[in-house]
Parts: sequence; structure tokens; C-alpha cells
Amino acid sequence: MTHFNLRTLGRMLVAIGCLLAVSPVSALQDPTRPPGFERAPVKSAPKTNLALQSILVGTERRVAVINGEPRVEGQSFEGVRVRRIHDDRVEVMDQGRARTLYLDRLPQIRRTQ
Repeated sequence: MTHFNLRTLGRMLVAIGCLLAVSPVSALQDPTRPPGFERAPVKSAPKTNLALQSILVGTERRVAVINGEPRVEGQSFEGVRVRRIHDDRVEVMDQGRARTLYLDRLPQIRRTQ
């Protein structure tokens, strides 16, 4: 009798394993999740097109030309806030995300002999 029960149990485990292997993973749900609670897709805001053209650093002020307009530290425009102007880069907050803008490197000119 015990042999029959183990064989039946083995077949049942194989059948359950096959069903689980065939069923989609999305059918598995968190049993602690409240009913009707669906994870909303996270929509990321597109990055603002920003072009850093120049940086002017003086003893009294720092100015960065972004998209053709002079900007100072703390200034906000089009959902962007200028956080810090460095000698070679500008840190901004773009719709809640930190970004760093760099100056385009000029092509190097080499002398030929």
C-alpha cells in the first residue's frame, strides 16, 4: 500500500511541476498585495534639450550660457534649475533629476613640420 501511495504522490508532483512550468509567470501574485492594487508604469519625463555654450567665471559672479541664454546659479527656466557653475561644467536639476552639462571640446590643432 505504501508503494502505491508514493507512486501516486510522485505522479501528482510531476503533474503539478508540469502545470507550473507551462503557466505564465505573471499569474504568480504577491499574496500580501491588496486587491485592486496594480503597479502603475513609471513614466519618465523626457530630458530637456540643453546645450552649454560657454562659462564665464569672475570674482563676483558665475554665468553659464545655456541654449543661447545667460544663466546664473539658482536660476530656473523650462523646468530646469541651475545648481552650480564650475569652471568646466554646470550642474542642473532637470525635472527632478541631477544632470551635469559639459562644454564641447574644441578640436585640437596640431602643427606639422
